Amino acid sequence: MNIDAEKLNVVHNVDAHRFEIEIDQYLSVLEYEMRGDQIIFYHTEVPPELEGQGIANRMAGAALEYAREKSFKVVPACEFIHVYLRRHPEYKSLVRR
Repeated sequence: MNIDAEKLNVVHNVDAHRFEIEIDQYLSVLEYEMRGDQIIFYHTEVPPELEGQGIANRMAGAALEYAREKSFKVVPACEFIHVYLRRHPEYKSLVRR
């Protein structure tokens, strides 16, 4: 399956505390927990059939834009988000110090 990640719609499922992309029967998620003004990103998962196509990057960008919009401090408890933040210094100011 060839996917253009930039065209994918990221859904913020507030009730489930996650950002999602659904493609056919596959669901990719970036899960978080809120603690006051902190958003803790703790798990990112893309089904093996869809890995390597930029889906996790798309969700991470949407999630971090949401954090910026809401003035939340980001806690990157998920290794993927930690690496994404290193590769995207434009979000560095969001990270809790």
